[in-house]
Amino acid sequence: MPGSSPTYAFLGPEGTFTEAALLQVPGAQQAVRVPASNVNAALDQVRGGSADAAMVPIENSVEGGVTATLDAIATGQELRIIREVLVPISFVLVTRTGVRREDVRRVSTHGHAWAQCRMWMDKNMPGAEYVPGSSTAASAMGLLEGDCHYDAAICAPLVARAHPGLSVMAENIGDNPGAVTRFILVSRPGVLPERTGADKTTLVVPLPEDRPGALMEILDQFASRGVNLSRIESRPTGQYLGHYFFSIDADGHAGEARVADALAGLHRISPGTRFLGSYARADGQATAVAPHTSDAAFSAAREWVGSILGTASTAGESGSGSSPTA
Repeated sequence: MPGSSPTYAFLGPEGTFTEAALLQVPGAQQAVRVPASNVNAALDQVRGGSADAAMVPIENSVEGGVTATLDAIATGQELRIIREVLVPISFVLVTRTGVRREDVRRVSTHGHAWAQCRMWMDKNMPGAEYVPGSSTAASAMGLLEGDCHYDAAICAPLVARAHPGLSVMAENIGDNPGAVTRFILVSRPGVLPERTGADKTTLVVPLPEDRPGALMEILDQFASRGVNLSRIESRPTGQYLGHYFFSIDADGHAGEARVADALAGLHRISPGTRFLGSYARADGQATAVAPHTSDAAFSAAREWVGSILGTASTAGESGSGSSPTA
């Protein structure tokens, strides 16, 4: 980050799980942290230059991809993911001080939080109506406003502890105790993070045309080079019904020959492919690479072809695994 005190945007307000993710970034505690009302607003601060990077949620272990983020980074001025953070998720049900359980008729929270607490709510408060909120923290804070139109909120324990006006009615109300949300730190394009051996590459790949085998052709670019996919989701482009792009996480770094070769193949069949970054995996799990897809194997194969063509001395200079511009 440029300067001695970077500015980070995050999906706010203060007390969200997103802020908890941001605080895991070295130096974020001392940095300028600016809450944003939604994902697009956070990313626009980065695109506009008022923030050096933004922390936003991208995936939940229960609900899958966060569509607002997947769509926001797939279009507009290009951005780069430079880090990912995993945050264990737990929820509490809060009300204003003095509110009784039998008085709770309407409950507000973010849609992903509601989905993760739906079974608990159905069992313990079956008559409660869901009121969508922009974030878990915003829903909780809304209870402290005079014109609040709901009676309780689902939020992180941190929010309840930080505001004495909130009373915890129930703890650990999530349906999946092991739930985890994955967050990404997004900046403007620049130098890629170094290879660590435990990396991930994120891409947006438009379906070039709707025909039999089109998706298989995309997937084959990875399979034939030994690149594992840890996530693939389809999203509508919004242009017309049946027009999609694919949001993909691939194991490995663009600096690896097998990944770079796959990117080049993708760009040939889908020139609109968007490279969103190569960065270290938050879990530190090393990528398993078969011997025949290692950098050494790709280099040896290029040398062999070069010997056939009589260009062996320069064959190793092309396709060396440097990051593509696609």
